[in-house]
Amino acid sequence: MSIARKLMMGSGGGKKEQFIAIASSSSPHIATYPWSELGFGTKFSNPSTAAPSSGRGVAFSPSGDALAVAGLGDPHLIAYPWSESGFGTAFGSPSGLATGNALAFSPSGDAIAFAYSASPFIAAYPWSASGFGTKFSNPSTLPTSAGLGVAFSPSSDALAVVHSTSPFISAYPWSASGFGTKFSNPSTLPAGGGNAVTFSPSGDAIAVGHFNSPFISAYPWSASGFGTKFSNPGTLPVGGGASVAFSPSGDAIAVGHYSSPFISAYPWSASGFGTKFSNPSTLPSNVGFGVAFSPSGDALAVAHANSPNVTAYPWSASGFGTKFSNPGVLPNGDGRAVAFTEI
Repeated sequence: MSIARKLMMGSGGGKKEQFIAIASSSSPHIATYPWSELGFGTKFSNPSTAAPSSGRGVAFSPSGDALAVAGLGDPHLIAYPWSESGFGTAFGSPSGLATGNALAFSPSGDAIAFAYSASPFIAAYPWSASGFGTKFSNPSTLPTSAGLGVAFSPSSDALAVVHSTSPFISAYPWSASGFGTKFSNPSTLPAGGGNAVTFSPSGDAIAVGHFNSPFISAYPWSASGFGTKFSNPGTLPVGGGASVAFSPSGDAIAVGHYSSPFISAYPWSASGFGTKFSNPSTLPSNVGFGVAFSPSGDALAVAHANSPNVTAYPWSASGFGTKFSNPGVLPNGDGRAVAFTEI
């Protein structure tokens, strides 16, 4: 890493370095950058082994030492060692998968889940410093159709998958043995095909971005599964909910969606949604397919259709700040997913 980059990242004094990754629709399908309070740093070199074509999902491992990408083309799921120098040599990919739509590492760092378009629609593997282990057995009750989003609970004791047909979300206990018996469906289902799912940082809520109004549905979450759906936000997202993320402190929730302004954000509390934050002064240029907060919670990034393919903003208790400058080298093709890490 160059001295200039170390200074920009504030690496002195033990401060952790932050990074951002964007999965995109065109080759090389993955773009990664240092991240700081100044925004995007200089793009890292592409990995020596190509990411799956038409990238759809991206995630860093909890410790930040690996980066995985899901995509439409073979091998559909790939993972690389990650360090402050960028990509390492790709781990061997699991076989027998199909079109990849999303992935997630367990917060405990010992498992990785992959949502995809062919039955059984969800696959999960042990994860270690050696990469993928032998696939866990499928859940006894499968999701009903293509898995489009996946998330582990913060304590790694549950795994949720959203899919394109009713009940639109399936959730399972999770342990070192893999999937448990599916939780009962929520009493009020999401109103359409599920595109994205996330748990709150405290693990007491789960949110689903979906087609059909209200486009975002949130539920209390406990060891018993889904609670009674929270009231819809007073001002709904505009168009299908394509992505969703809680802030690291759990006091805000952001939804990327299919119609302008393409991103909506709300305060979040134990009571659910607060009054929508004002839209950013510079909007994403099209569908907000991916959304993520920085680990420190002071930035919010949106992966979206149309150049510049990723847009990032300072974030505070007041909401959106003035848009950061675009990266010097843009992701190639529509941004489909975004993730941050720090190491």
